[in-house]
Amino acid sequence: MAERRNYVDGYWWSRDGLRLHYRDYAGPSDKPPVLCMPGLTRTARDFEGLASRLAGQWRVLCLEFRGRGESAYAKDPMSYVPLTYLQDVEALLAEAGIERFVSVGTSLGGIVTMLLAATDGARLAGAVLNDVGPDLNPAGLSRIRSYVGKAVWHPTWMHAARYVADANGDVYPAYDIEDWLRVAKRLYRVNSSGRIVLDYDMKIAEPFRVPGNEAGPDLWPTIDAMADRPVLVVRGEKSDILSAATAEKMAARLGDGELVTVPGVGHAPTLEEPEAVAAVDRLLARIG
Repeated sequence: MAERRNYVDGYWWSRDGLRLHYRDYAGPSDKPPVLCMPGLTRTARDFEGLASRLAGQWRVLCLEFRGRGESAYAKDPMSYVPLTYLQDVEALLAEAGIERFVSVGTSLGGIVTMLLAATDGARLAGAVLNDVGPDLNPAGLSRIRSYVGKAVWHPTWMHAARYVADANGDVYPAYDIEDWLRVAKRLYRVNSSGRIVLDYDMKIAEPFRVPGNEAGPDLWPTIDAMADRPVLVVRGEKSDILSAATAEKMAARLGDGELVTVPGVGHAPTLEEPEAVAAVDRLLARIG
């Protein structure tokens, strides 16, 4: 029997004419909605656990950036950059009439959260920065560059799960095959030929190949822009993207923030771990 859906599909248009997708989990209108933004190669499915847990208590919108999931692929691959994602999110906020919200950003989604704070921090009721910060570990970025944009496919979900487990066993060392199947179904889709393929445009990797693109804007001022509101920094204990030193510096500059380290996992926590669940609940309790 098919699992009952607890969300509706929503769509909005980017400034350059792309139809973009989000999942909309219903909740009360007297609280700011929770806006969830995933990592570089990920989709709205990454937030299934978090959104299902909060649905009914909070309205939760889980976005898919251009080129991922059910969002349209860009004609210009050089638009696959954070400033364009920021413009896309701005278009959604304007179209949906959302003036104040809680932002939950994993990795790339956290970078977009920081940019949102920089452009108009007052609209952020609170934020979760999941395994990301103003300074990113070069070793972790190199690891991501090594696999992004490389097309792989599998004949069955079990093949996909075992492939993902082999590649990411050190990130989630306690996972069993059922866990890896869940991860695979969040990362892959079945194409028209029946093959199980990655659910993103391989061209999202192209901006990484531009020399010097690592030197983005200084994002530390965005942390200062969030210092007067509830912010949760989540770090995987084994993360190769967010160092312990950077996470501690973020927490110190936030003032009103909390740093939680999820034991035994790398980049990035799913926000379904007990430590993350409790921390998110503490953050939302301060807002709602």
